[in-house]
Amino acid sequence: MAQIRVENLRKDFGAFNAVKSSTFTVEDGEFFMLLGPSGCGKTTTLRMMAGLELPTSGEIYIGGEEVGMKRASERDIAFVFQMFALYPHMNVRKNISYPLVSQGVSRSEVDRRVAEVARILQIASILDKPVGGLSGGDRQRVALGRAIVRQPKAFFMDEPLGALDAEFREHMAEELRALHDRMGATTVYVTHDQLEAMQMGDKIVVMNHGVIEQFGKPQQIYDWPATRFVAKFIGSPPMSFLEFEGAIEEGGNAVTIGESRIELPKSREGRKGALTLGVRPEHVRLSDAADLRGRVAAVEYLGTTQIVTIETNHGEIKARTASSDVIRTGASVGLELDRRSLTLFDAMSGRALLSEGNEGVLSRG
Repeated sequence: MAQIRVENLRKDFGAFNAVKSSTFTVEDGEFFMLLGPSGCGKTTTLRMMAGLELPTSGEIYIGGEEVGMKRASERDIAFVFQMFALYPHMNVRKNISYPLVSQGVSRSEVDRRVAEVARILQIASILDKPVGGLSGGDRQRVALGRAIVRQPKAFFMDEPLGALDAEFREHMAEELRALHDRMGATTVYVTHDQLEAMQMGDKIVVMNHGVIEQFGKPQQIYDWPATRFVAKFIGSPPMSFLEFEGAIEEGGNAVTIGESRIELPKSREGRKGALTLGVRPEHVRLSDAADLRGRVAAVEYLGTTQIVTIETNHGEIKARTASSDVIRTGASVGLELDRRSLTLFDAMSGRALLSEGNEGVLSRG
């Protein structure tokens, strides 16, 4: 396996800039997620790393070797697509062994590797079955097997679980992560599903409009989003926002929203003007004593918890509370915010202001 480095990677399609100067490193053995909405540039980035698209500019290193202008076949990687791309006229065994046969690997070595892959993926019982009659999950295992059998430097996966139903998709995500851990593989995985990225990834790059909005560990990105886009894209429900005109000085630890004073982590940046305060639902507590108040607009029951939507003069806030709490629509409630977990954004740029909470964590491309 190998480390992968991407430096100032750019891709233009005519006048359209699909990827804008992306830089990041995938460490040897990492499960690395490229996350973002449709059209954000994540698949284009993966295809350039794999050699299926040539970059307009920038460099790609796999195992220390610059491969930006090399063919896909010269990069020693394996690609797994969302659509399984299996050979329908071949059975499972022949589909998995095909890359080795085409490379002239000896019959005994082919048989050994196919048997090993079948054991890892638990598909030994279907090796001689045609692929046409297999379930979606088994077809995905066969596609993975065909990639694994080559023992490449890295695996590139473009939404490989996207065609599966929700319940089986979650099961396959667990299996895929466990498989990665057993093999110690370097894996780069594209998805638009933030829950999938948080569940599986060691590191995440969040992209939007061809730009890396943030790069880091899942917990870092969730706790301390670098931009308002990341705060809204990550989390279910996402971060809530209060809009206001105000100021915070460098070293300040509070802002005034309307008539309410809200304590914050100590700011490392000063800012005056249009600001946005972000808070996660689990960091909001309903309290009669709080001076920040709003009206309950909706209550969504989720089993062990419920999501309460509260309308304030500065925006809508969602709070996660125990399902046993009796909260009535239309009621006036006070809102107590956990100061340790609040993020302040510049409203114009959408960028998070540096604070004692996120210092050393924020990372942008």
